[in-house]
Amino acid sequence: MAGIAALAIAYVLSQFYRSFMAVLTPVLTVELGATKAELSLASGAFFISFALSQFAIGVSLDRFGPRRTAAALLSFGGGGGAFLFAAATKPWMITAAMALIGIGCAPVLMASLFIFARIYSTARFAVLTSWLVAFGTAGNVIGASPLANAAEAFDWRPVMAALGVVTLLTALAVLFLVRDPDRPKGMHVSGTGFAGYGELMRMRVLWPIIPLTAINYAATAGIRGLWAGPYLADVYGADTLVIGEVTLFMALAMVAGSFIYGPLDTIFRTRKWVAVGGNFISLLAISYLAFNTVTGIPSTTLVLVVIGVCGMGYGLLMAHARAFLPPHLVGRGVTLMNFFSIGGVGLMQFATGGVVTASIVPGEPAAAYTALFTFYAVVLGLALAIYLLARDAKPEKH
Repeated sequence: MAGIAALAIAYVLSQFYRSFMAVLTPVLTVELGATKAELSLASGAFFISFALSQFAIGVSLDRFGPRRTAAALLSFGGGGGAFLFAAATKPWMITAAMALIGIGCAPVLMASLFIFARIYSTARFAVLTSWLVAFGTAGNVIGASPLANAAEAFDWRPVMAALGVVTLLTALAVLFLVRDPDRPKGMHVSGTGFAGYGELMRMRVLWPIIPLTAINYAATAGIRGLWAGPYLADVYGADTLVIGEVTLFMALAMVAGSFIYGPLDTIFRTRKWVAVGGNFISLLAISYLAFNTVTGIPSTTLVLVVIGVCGMGYGLLMAHARAFLPPHLVGRGVTLMNFFSIGGVGLMQFATGGVVTASIVPGEPAAAYTALFTFYAVVLGLALAIYLLARDAKPEKH
């Protein structure tokens, strides 16, 4: 339990690092001269490096175990990236720092899921995963108004340096407290190479699940972690503290969403249709913003809360895929699906940066964000349509 607690704290940091830039958008723009496109690139760099790391992490989990994998990358990538961010003087340094942090955070959740998959039944996997994500999403909360207040009081550079120290201490806790689970009988280290990914991609049962896994979290993470700040500032003239308050509500909604999703597959005896229902509500909320981009901060906050709750079906979708994974491919299987999840967020960060930049109309700040929300809605709608072809995975009874 102490090891899971250490990994849970590490995951709080992971969630913080993927979302905190929305709050620092105004100060990074002023002090470093960073443009919206450059900030989008930096945010995307976190997710792309995070996603690309998954392949090596999957092999490392199966071969070396979660303890060494998570501790090594979190210390060098997470801690080192936070220190580089604190020392940044140019926008490219922010991008490099975020790429490093992405690599450092990449193994944290996967190490936990690897332990869950080895120790617990698939019936408990969705609940454990969703609730760990819910706990970790506290990082989104810390990265909202608490970060805004800390940055106002102490300046953002000392705050980021202090977070680097916290990250290093957490990596040490992972190293000393996590215990690697035993390998299943008959499984040998020699069977844990990259070839397993080819075997996984030939499993057609996973194909309809992959698009929604890639897009389900993209809108929620993109809006909370990047676009909420510019949107509120450009359309409503919101300052750092107001942005912090609105994103705090969305972050709390994301925590609630993870807890809510956790037991629903067991209650309704279906994973597929719970995911369909939640993502359809999210699609409606995003579409509302596309058609009503300027409504006022209170109503916009309410819609962002709905998106925050409904966009947290990650644990459910991972459990859906996990139900079809053979035992010898569990490590690579969960990291492959996580690659699509986080990679989808990263690609959407890059894509939305282009959409917003191309849609800017002088004197009409809302036009770019109308295009942004329309883009999110179209992509999510397509992914949801493909997911309707997926085979359901009814959870077994405990």
